[in-house]
Amino acid sequence: MRRTAPLTKLAVVLLVSLWAMLLESAAALGAVAGLLLALFAASRVPAGSYKALGGLGLFALALAAMQYALGAEAEFSLVVGLRMATMTGLFILLLATTRVQDLTAALARQLRVPYEYAFMVTASLRFIPDLLTEIKAVQEAQACRGYAGGGSVTRRLKNYLTIVQPLVLRSVARSETMAMSMELRGFGTGRAGSYGTSIALGGRDYLALAALAAGTAGVVAARFYM
Repeated sequence: MRRTAPLTKLAVVLLVSLWAMLLESAAALGAVAGLLLALFAASRVPAGSYKALGGLGLFALALAAMQYALGAEAEFSLVVGLRMATMTGLFILLLATTRVQDLTAALARQLRVPYEYAFMVTASLRFIPDLLTEIKAVQEAQACRGYAGGGSVTRRLKNYLTIVQPLVLRSVARSETMAMSMELRGFGTGRAGSYGTSIALGGRDYLALAALAAGTAGVVAARFYM
């Protein structure tokens, strides 16, 4: 995944997510989830990405268990959990293997998305790991001050406010700093931007896109014509 072009990675995320939405068998979704794990292993992502993937897996299991406890069938519960885990895991893989500026360049130059909208999408993606880092920093600071998260559900909800408030303030301050930096650099003046990296498609990209197209055709045929 690291050596493929950003446009190919976007196609992987969108089309495999489409597979997850169309497939209704737990076995088929399990195969797609296995493909996702193979991509993680082949991409040599940082250790933090595996931690995020592990947390996602636990959440998917909890979601499936909740669906089953509410009266849903076991097959449907597994489908819901696998579908959510697969679609979210794809975005984790995308963020772990692609620079944000390369995604912006691919959207603006290859897909002809207006630069302002491309930057808005990629900036939102970039804030996800930043937000997770902020949450961890706030939790550690609160723990140093004697914060304890135990107790009843009501007490936990009240205690979470001590984390949410500084998190919101820090996020707003980060947004204001980013907006000022963009204004000083002439963002939105109408001038064409420049890009420092090559995002051209190579041979492996065309092979991957062909495989994605064939897989998508097979999933659509299996879903609607079989």
